[in-house]
Amino acid sequence: MQDPNTKNQDRIIADASKQNWVDRYAPAYLQPYFKLSRIDRPIGTWLLLYPCWWSIALAAPAGSVPDAVLFILFAIGAFVMRGAGCTLNDIADRNYDGKVERTKKRPIPSGQVNVFQAFIWLGFQCLIGLLILLQFNTFAIIVGVCSLVLVIIYPFAKRFTYWPQFFLGLAFNYGALLGWATVTGELTIVPVILYVGGIAWTLGYDTIYAHQDKEDDALIGVKSTALKFAEATKHWLLGFYVITLSTIVVCAYLTNLSILFYILISGAAAHLLWQLRSLDINDADKCLMLFKSNKLFGALVLFAIVAGKFNVLV
Repeated sequence: MQDPNTKNQDRIIADASKQNWVDRYAPAYLQPYFKLSRIDRPIGTWLLLYPCWWSIALAAPAGSVPDAVLFILFAIGAFVMRGAGCTLNDIADRNYDGKVERTKKRPIPSGQVNVFQAFIWLGFQCLIGLLILLQFNTFAIIVGVCSLVLVIIYPFAKRFTYWPQFFLGLAFNYGALLGWATVTGELTIVPVILYVGGIAWTLGYDTIYAHQDKEDDALIGVKSTALKFAEATKHWLLGFYVITLSTIVVCAYLTNLSILFYILISGAAAHLLWQLRSLDINDADKCLMLFKSNKLFGALVLFAIVAGKFNVLV
């Protein structure tokens, strides 16, 4: 009898954990759809979600924790809309993914689903996302709908610019605007600054991620910041991460966070420094590990913001 731990090993996508629950436990007929949504690789959901949570936490009144219901709604929304974005990306990249070692086992190039089935799955996820969005105030709904333009543009950016990671940042950090709009019913300079910082963060972590594919990307003619920066990558990342931390600190100052924030944010800064010191752009496994470690950075920033809403000196 076949060992369940080795079952379907040949279908596990390269950057998914060998122990991911989709390949181990999900029904076979659902696995291709879950993989279209990257449920077997949940890090993207966290990276999309944290800017939302940061913004909600910053907008919360002093001396209070963020609204738990909003946290849950945004978590569901990030889960389904990240899945929708990945599904759209796979539809757009169906003629490229089969030529790249890391992506050749994705459901469309491997023949597990066809384009029509992928579009049906895309529509289903977008419907759930719409139902979540309709729970918010009218202004937030308008802000949320506007994000669709960015979601649509990103999958095609690598065809015309060496900065597709910038367009990913525009889409992935939009929650910095939407979270604030949901809590306050308006937009101010604070979420805009946070949005800029989030974009810089994405430019950093997704450049690290892109170094896994740089040889294949060069061969098939698509672009990335990994190819653009090459051996100067660490210098660029340092700049991006300085912008990220600086903008978050400015947002903390503008929202009157307490000294607790400034103490705890040092942990997040140390984490980014560790990434820079550990990075080897020619080691694909290390690039993937460092990319995934940004989930911890997001958590550290969130913890610092929430703690900063309270003043222990009073």
